[in-house]
Amino acid sequence: MPRQNKYLLPFILVTSLFFLWAFLHNINPILIPHLKKACQLSDTESALIDSAVYLAYFTIALPAGWFMNKFGFKKGILFGLLLYGIGALLFLPAAGSRSFNFFLVALFVIAAGATFLETIANPYITKLGDPSTATQRLNFAQSFNGVGAFLAPIIGGQFILSGIEHSPAELSNMQASGTLNAYLQSEADTIRMPYLVIAVVVLVLTTIFYLVKLPEGEGDATEDQSGNTKFSLAILRNKQVLWAVIAQFFYVGAQVCVGSFFIRFSKYVIDLPEKQAAFWLGSIAMVGFMVGRFTGTFLMKFIRPAQLLFLYAVASTLLLVVATNSQGPFAVYCLMAVPFFMSIMFPTIFALGITGLGKGARMASSLLVMAIVGGAIMPLLMGQISDLTGGNIQLAYVVPMICFMIVGWFAWSRSRDEMPVTVGGGH
Repeated sequence: MPRQNKYLLPFILVTSLFFLWAFLHNINPILIPHLKKACQLSDTESALIDSAVYLAYFTIALPAGWFMNKFGFKKGILFGLLLYGIGALLFLPAAGSRSFNFFLVALFVIAAGATFLETIANPYITKLGDPSTATQRLNFAQSFNGVGAFLAPIIGGQFILSGIEHSPAELSNMQASGTLNAYLQSEADTIRMPYLVIAVVVLVLTTIFYLVKLPEGEGDATEDQSGNTKFSLAILRNKQVLWAVIAQFFYVGAQVCVGSFFIRFSKYVIDLPEKQAAFWLGSIAMVGFMVGRFTGTFLMKFIRPAQLLFLYAVASTLLLVVATNSQGPFAVYCLMAVPFFMSIMFPTIFALGITGLGKGARMASSLLVMAIVGGAIMPLLMGQISDLTGGNIQLAYVVPMICFMIVGWFAWSRSRDEMPVTVGGGH
């Protein structure tokens, strides 16, 4: 018991980090319509918010792993928290100048910090106790991803979105009367207090981590002790890995697209106010995502993971077919149902990609994590389609629809020669 007690406080602290990066990912659907309004952006320009976050993950993941191996878990966590807090503070001058480029820099810095935290916290959690219960601890910690996923849109909708939405004609009249800049600045300013609070919370957490002694954790007899971290693309010669990386690229792209433009979609289809749309996204769609994780894990006792992945990909595709070709609330309801079926995709693709690889699993895992760069690219395609069709964001949802079709093809091909896999973790 004493041995386990020494891990309790470190476990609680590290588990709190899972909320931070989940909050970052799921606040983007709020920032996209808000900064589109405050900075007068096109849909393509607003999609750069996602690009800033996911490009940070793509470029910082390997350096973060190197930092962890060289300097240890605690210093890696402290550095990640400092980056996260500094990025949040950068939102204050970005709002004051109403500079979209400044906002993108701030988001990149926050995401760089989150990349450090995610790269380090996942393996560290598995070491904070008996190796035989490592998977159980990681799954428990991952539940805080779900908490952050549904709280971020609700909190953001309440404290960032103003609920004031002017038509183009009204904005034109405000410009003529000289009141437009004051209105746009008031919109930008609503972001300052929430991000100041985030910065203070993160910096307090940084101080606590600095003061608390963190143990190195328990070793695992099955762990690869070779220390070989050389980067190589040779593993992509394995078709299982290659197609898993491709599927992960398109899945993360689809996941980001579905959530990021939900408020725009709801406004376009049924003129739903932005605050109400944000509440629907958090309290219904993202709660569905969290419930889907538990439901999917249960169903895998009876249905093989690749087969369930195929069924969920087909369901997601069909829901988007309806959402892009129907009118009224039913189109929005269909879109809100998609996250339930997305829920198992990231960890299932991940597990299917590394199953049976032995030592090659480490490099395959790195490539599967880097594949989340799809989240930086697909929203830009959606924005382009919307801008080129006069703001028809509903039609732009053909992008995640095609992405889910590719995921379905991967799942179908793997289901033919599938081995049992263990699914855990996720994005």
